Amino acid sequence: MAPSPPRGSHLLTEGPIGRTMISFALPIMAGNAAQSLNGSINSIWVGRYLGEAALTATANANNIMFFLIGSMFGIGMAATILIGQAIGGRDTERARRIMGTSATFFIGLSVLIAFGGWFMADRVLRAMSTPAPALLLAEQYLQVIFLSMPFIYAFAFISAALRGAGDSRTPFRFLLMSVVLDIALNPLLIFGWGPVPAMGIAGSALSTFFAQGLSLAAMLLYLRGKRHVLWLGRQDAHLLKIDPGVLRALIVKGVPMGLQMVLISLAMIAMISLVNAHGTTTAAGYGAALQLWTYVQMPAMAIGAACSSIAAQSVGAGRWDRVGATARTGTLFNFLMTGALIAPLILFDRYTLALFLPEGSASFEIARHLNHISVWSFLFFGVTFVISGVVRATGAVIPPLLILGFALWGIRVPFATLLQPVIGMDALWWSFPVSALCSMLISMAYYRWGGWRRARMMAAPERVAAPIAAQTIATPAEIAAQPPAPVADTSPEEVADIARDALPDRPTR
Repeated sequence: MAPSPPRGSHLLTEGPIGRTMISFALPIMAGNAAQSLNGSINSIWVGRYLGEAALTATANANNIMFFLIGSMFGIGMAATILIGQAIGGRDTERARRIMGTSATFFIGLSVLIAFGGWFMADRVLRAMSTPAPALLLAEQYLQVIFLSMPFIYAFAFISAALRGAGDSRTPFRFLLMSVVLDIALNPLLIFGWGPVPAMGIAGSALSTFFAQGLSLAAMLLYLRGKRHVLWLGRQDAHLLKIDPGVLRALIVKGVPMGLQMVLISLAMIAMISLVNAHGTTTAAGYGAALQLWTYVQMPAMAIGAACSSIAAQSVGAGRWDRVGATARTGTLFNFLMTGALIAPLILFDRYTLALFLPEGSASFEIARHLNHISVWSFLFFGVTFVISGVVRATGAVIPPLLILGFALWGIRVPFATLLQPVIGMDALWWSFPVSALCSMLISMAYYRWGGWRRARMMAAPERVAAPIAAQTIATPAEIAAQPPAPVADTSPEEVADIARDALPDRPTR
């Protein structure tokens, strides 16, 4: 009989693909929705009560925050895939060893980045051409955000590791806690009440600090109480020592994945710098549209994350048929769910954009115009996100990086820059769907003809051969008149499943 799944983990290698994907993706999507709602509510407080300059400040500072999170994304994603493959192969020891090395490296580096960022906030904002009226506000906001980065990094890393273990519900519960705390603390710290002083835009960032820190502590206590397979207590301190093999995989595979997020972040910074050149009015309209786009991205991000976790566990279990089915199902769900969000956001954008911009604002019509052009890009982005998640789960990390780099820096930024003299500001907005469409087509071509199935995250650990009496010997089920012949106590149905899963994906004859 196969061993039971590790404590606290959930196997994604069993059951119908569609149902597994939806049940795994829904908590992620709900978490993204809650997080986006939190950001939108914060933007309402800032934009409507502190003014357009404050909204522009948060838009610029949040791009820096996204860059900082993205710079660490690759290491977390590599750990997620490695943990997913270990859980899929039911190798608890390897999963915990990966968790320990990843936590030490990831969180330690995040502290250094946060420390350095505190002193670099003003220089970075000036390099982005942040409008002068928003510069001081953006610096105040960003410096407090830097203090929150270790909490944000640790929370995101542990959540990603849990998803690698097949658990998307636990991260959602504590993310919801963080959102509720942030929403409650935001107006209190912005406007003050009783003994709490009014801190303005810095109070909005400080609410993030407290919400993330308290939620992280609560999640760690929960994992400890549940004795989760990924919880590392005092007796597991030796696992926090860097494992050279795991570290090499994290760096060799994680850095290219992290560079993908860095490229996205740098492209966003380049785009907002181009937008800032047109003044605060245009920048505020762009910032309001960005708030809507966070909702449009939610289905693609949730489905893509589900595909990555399912594919990683399937690779670990040798279920290549399930890897292919994951890519197909994820692409279909992306078109259906992302398309279902785009239509109402275009039809009712007068009402949604009014939440972020004061009535009669000159930025309002700019936001509507650019939204009608650019929002369609996320339909194509979702397909790229799904395909990249699947191929990365095998260890193929360089081709998705090259595809993304070409789409953003070979198409989007040059298109937005070089065509402005020809079609004006519309070059900025059209650069989004043009680059996203190219990225989707190239990703689909690589999935069809590329060699991603031969990639590996790290060398498989050597295992001692099991006693012959405990082994299962099976004849391939496709050979006529020779059904799988089990040895020892494995049932015929289980052995047939093992033999069928070991075969390469091929059409049924």
